[in-house]
Amino acid sequence: MQTIRVETPTAKYDVVIGSGLLETLAPRIARAVGRLPRSVFVLTSPEIWALWSKAFLRSFKEAGVEPPVTLFLPPGEQHKTVKSVERLLREMVKAGGDRSTLLIAFGGGIVGDVGGFLAATFMRGIHYVQVPTTFLAQVDSSVGGKTGVNLPEGKNLVGSFHQPRAVFADIGVLGTLPDRELRAGLMESVKAGFIRDRALVRFMEEHAKEILAREPRALERVIAASVRMKADVVRRDERESGLRMILNFGHTVGHALEQASKYKAMLHGEAVAWGMVAALAVARRRGTITGGQMERMEKLIYRYGPWPKLMVAAAKVMAATGRDKKNVGGVRRFVLPLGIGDAGVVEDVTAAELEAGVKYMLVRARTAFSP
Repeated sequence: MQTIRVETPTAKYDVVIGSGLLETLAPRIARAVGRLPRSVFVLTSPEIWALWSKAFLRSFKEAGVEPPVTLFLPPGEQHKTVKSVERLLREMVKAGGDRSTLLIAFGGGIVGDVGGFLAATFMRGIHYVQVPTTFLAQVDSSVGGKTGVNLPEGKNLVGSFHQPRAVFADIGVLGTLPDRELRAGLMESVKAGFIRDRALVRFMEEHAKEILAREPRALERVIAASVRMKADVVRRDERESGLRMILNFGHTVGHALEQASKYKAMLHGEAVAWGMVAALAVARRRGTITGGQMERMEKLIYRYGPWPKLMVAAAKVMAATGRDKKNVGGVRRFVLPLGIGDAGVVEDVTAAELEAGVKYMLVRARTAFSP
């Protein structure tokens, strides 16, 4: 078990990573927030609740406290909307939620993003705890306080920064995670290594077999390294005014792919995988990475595939990138690798350069090898 401290100008909290955390969840949450309030809600998906509700609720029963009120969010990006938030907020009001209410986000990245936004907006802000159940949520979205929902015009265009009081990442729940979701989630760790941790890149190259076989020690090492990297970046730049933008490596084109496919054709991590391929092509064209570095990085991306084929036109992807949240005042901001384990944000990537990267990605989507 590992505990990583996240410290920002507005919050200090622990990310606890280990096996069997659900069994002692209630007392752990109580210690993190001071004490469990009378009003506790848990936001989850029907699928996660069917798999893990007994273990989740057992810790509350053994602690001698009332179980939380359950709120459900169906799976899929199509439910990560303002409409869903309004429904959930009204359910909280009807169930007696107040300013002392604690919310537990128990699920994947979508549940975490929506749960954080509920906590940020209900009664102008309440405490919440993240209990992520997917690899992607454990290594990335549960940490750092980004919350929000999608609009038809783009992903995560409505939201706020609202830090959790604690994060509990139970490796045991990953045992029921579909293989496709595990592989997609691992792209956030590959990204973490590319932008700030060469040792993580090397570990994921040398131990892919153990990682994909879900060996607990291998998973814990990857999760801890990813969280540690993100905690350091968030500490330096909580509200994404500069350095934190590097965490969006691969996400400009990745988000565009998700939007172009109406959030139905691929998982977030799969879109990020292809988005990183496009960004690598731009970086190689600019000379910020060598041909050898690009080949090594691309190979690692494909090692954790296979990734879905891309049935979308370059023009459609390009149009969607224009609504990227990093763009300010008409300036296109783009994250590029500056080698392996380093990255930066540039503001002069031209439409022609980006289009070339997108076209390279689309070609590779038809020819890339699978493990």
